[in-house]
Amino acid sequence: QVQLVESGGGLVQAGGSLRLSCAASGGTFTSYAMGWFRQAPGKEREFVAAIRSGGGDIYYADSVKGRFTISRDNAKNTVYLQMNSLKPEDTAVYYCAAKYGTSQIAMRYYPDWGQGTQVTVSS
Repeated sequence: QVQLVESGGGLVQAGGSLRLSCAASGGTFTSYAMGWFRQAPGKEREFVAAIRSGGGDIYYADSVKGRFTISRDNAKNTVYLQMNSLKPEDTAVYYCAAKYGTSQIAMRYYPDWGQGTQVTVSS
């Protein structure tokens, strides 16, 4: 089991940028694929991006493709989500999640989750 702590959320105007970080501890980070998910008020949690342990097998939701970039620094046990050209519809609580092995889009494959960080995009 790995513990995850997100940071970097906040309030930003439409068109702005934020970088989220997720620090992992308690496990062998290089064994884990990492995912970012988000949940807007009144909506179900949805997939945003995922990356395999070695940095390959990167996936994005269509809604963020070309605007968001997932990356990881295995030396720092941290995964990042760079969010550019933010839109009001990106407003949500963003969660990082970890799973052993290959990256996946579906939430059900991720047993370990952080507490989330709020991102609010104003119009």
